[in-house]
Amino acid sequence: MVSISVFFPCYNEQENVGRTIEKALAVLEKLGADFEVIIIDDGSTDDTGRIADDIAGRDNRVRVVHHERNLGYGAALQSGFKAATNELVFYTDGDGQFDISEMPPLLELMEQHDIVTCYRLNRRDSVIRKINGWCWTKLVCLLFGLKIRDIDCAFKLYKREIFDNIELSSTGALIDTEILARAARKGYSMTQKGVHHYPRTAGAQSGANIRVILRAFKELLVLRNRIRGGD
Repeated sequence: MVSISVFFPCYNEQENVGRTIEKALAVLEKLGADFEVIIIDDGSTDDTGRIADDIAGRDNRVRVVHHERNLGYGAALQSGFKAATNELVFYTDGDGQFDISEMPPLLELMEQHDIVTCYRLNRRDSVIRKINGWCWTKLVCLLFGLKIRDIDCAFKLYKREIFDNIELSSTGALIDTEILARAARKGYSMTQKGVHHYPRTAGAQSGANIRVILRAFKELLVLRNRIRGGD
C-alpha cells in the first residue's frame, strides 16, 4: 500500500481550498493509499484558516498547520515537509491550477527515483510570467548544474527521507531551487513528467510581486555560495 502525505500551501485561498481538498480526498480514496492531507495556512487574512479547520474537524485524515503571520512560500513548504509523516510526500498549491488526479501516475516513477519534479504543459499564465519563469529556470540550472524544465512547477513528489538529510534555509520563492540543488548534491535521483496547468479561477497570484522577485535573487546568490562552500 502506498504511504503518502499530501499537503497544500495556502495563502488567502478561501474560494479554492474547499474544492481542492475535496478533490484530493476523492483521488486518494480511489487510490487506496495510506494517506494524510495537510493544509498549510500561511497567515491568511481571509477565511482560509477557518475553512481549513472546518474541513479538518469533519475528517480526521486532514490536518491544518497555521502560521500566525505570512512567512512566505518557502516557509509554507518547509512546514509541510516537517509535518509529513508518511514515506512519500507530495505537494501542490491550494489555488486549483493543477489537477491532483495527475498525481497517481507519478507513483510508479518512484520505484526507480527519489524525486519526480513536474513541468507545466501549456502553462496558463501571462506572457510575462512565462518569460520570467523560463529565464529563472535557465539561470538556476546554470548556477547549480541542474537539468530541469520547470524549476518552480508546484507539482512534486519526494521520498520523505530526503528532508531528514538536507537542511533548508529558504523561506521565499527560492525554495524549489534549494531543495533540488541540495538533493542533487546528496546524490538523490530525479525524473520529470509533464502535467496540465489550468487558469486560476479565484483569488490572486502573489509570485510576481517585485519584492518576492528581488528577495529570490538575493537568496539565490547566498545559496550558491553556501552550496559551493559545502554548507
